[in-house]
Amino acid sequence: MSDEKENGFLDDIDDSEEELELEEDILAEPDLDKLIKERDQLKDRLLRAFAETENLRKRAERDRRDAEVYGGTKLARDLLSVQDNLERALENIDDDLRKEHSSMTEGLELTLRELLSVFEKHKILTVAPEIGDKFNPKLHQAMFEAPVPNTTKGSIIQVMASGFAIGDRLLRAAQVGVSSNPNKAAPVKEEAEG
Repeated sequence: MSDEKENGFLDDIDDSEEELELEEDILAEPDLDKLIKERDQLKDRLLRAFAETENLRKRAERDRRDAEVYGGTKLARDLLSVQDNLERALENIDDDLRKEHSSMTEGLELTLRELLSVFEKHKILTVAPEIGDKFNPKLHQAMFEAPVPNTTKGSIIQVMASGFAIGDRLLRAAQVGVSSNPNKAAPVKEEAEG
């Protein structure tokens, strides 16, 4: 038991010696090169921390903007079928039915216009190619190819459904028919002189 007390007492002496050494280090003249090196390291760490914070802020801002523009992409894709059905319904109304049920027809037209207006409000734009435009695989989906006289190869000969884009991303490609005509253009027949 007396050994344990002595060892505990000696530990206190070792602690006291370490404190004295630390005090001597503090009172000693500072090493200027060491302090400059330490300062430069701390400055570098601080600048890196600032840069990382700025990068995180920019990334968060970009993610927020993307969420604002592209957040409704799934809903927009689902609503495209509603738009298609409204267009089909309006296309299939003949003149007699239009006269007989003018208020219903007008309601369908207003609903379609309102839906397209909401699409535009949320940056959902229509991709509507025209007949004769060049086929663009980034915007159009070729549903068929056919050799049509007086057309160039790769030009659009029929538009079956409009496409839609949200921001700069394509929601649905426009569905088109494309000319596979091997000739640039069909020769124009000259009238026979006579």
